[in-house]
Amino acid sequence: MTTQTLGLEQNLYDYLLSVSLREPKILTQLRQETNQHPMGRMQIAPEQGQFLALLVQLLGAKKTLELGVFTGYSSLVVALALPPEGKVVACDVSEEFTAIARRYWQQAGVADKIHLCIAPAMETLDQLLLAKQAETFDFAFIDADKSKYDDYYERSLQLVRPGGVIAIDNVLWSGRVADPQVQDNRTKKIRAFNQKLHQDTRISLSLIPIADGLTLALKN
Repeated sequence: MTTQTLGLEQNLYDYLLSVSLREPKILTQLRQETNQHPMGRMQIAPEQGQFLALLVQLLGAKKTLELGVFTGYSSLVVALALPPEGKVVACDVSEEFTAIARRYWQQAGVADKIHLCIAPAMETLDQLLLAKQAETFDFAFIDADKSKYDDYYERSLQLVRPGGVIAIDNVLWSGRVADPQVQDNRTKKIRAFNQKLHQDTRISLSLIPIADGLTLALKN
């Protein structure tokens, strides 16, 4: 995992941020607090957050799904980009991490847009499908347990409408996916997932080398 785009020299990365990043103060404060957290490397990069917000705006999204909240940067950036009636269904298992997220959602005035589900993500996804919410979401962001990406993707594909987008984080996995010497379970799972999506005719596909690699899957 990485909190900035892979492969860029620091001076070029700093330049990228200086001419592109328009980060609201509340997001800067959350990012800085999370950077001090022992698990701070799990936070998405600010340029990635801004890209997600742009996607949400381009889609005209009103209903979004998030798998993996951590301290809430991605859910906050999406909630800020949604219209007043917009909603985020956010899934996580940690009360500790999401307590930070809740505090910032409240400060930003978007807490009413975000429905947090503290439960294993698969349980929440299955409940949404049982509640007949298939094809009602405009956008989904997957950034949870890497070994379950395939399961999360399949459920999200059912929940997102045709023309909706699923974004999946960490698909370049700090470059380990391209190193044949790396054969741990999570890396192998991400490799297999990337290969599956490459062949999946249900979607239009692009893997963007932003942050730690972000796959965009447009549902046909």
